[in-house]
Amino acid sequence: MSSTIGAFEAKTHLSAVLDRVAGGERITITRHGTPVARLVPVRPAGKAELAEVIARLQDFGKGQTLGDVKAKDLIREGRR
Repeated sequence: MSSTIGAFEAKTHLSAVLDRVAGGERITITRHGTPVARLVPVRPAGKAELAEVIARLQDFGKGQTLGDVKAKDLIREGRR
């Protein structure tokens, strides 16, 4: 479900608006009739999503270089 409210109403009734969002509702906030923000429920990341993000980061790192600098040297430098 989705609804629209004005910025003043959102500010005045923030707690109730957050309760609605926590219940699954998506709310668009407008200023003078123009949409400026959207509140959506946060959904916790599942293990499959986390695994996918980790795999994508690992793939991204393949073939990346630091030029002539070695990661071990950077780690050693940071420990000083």
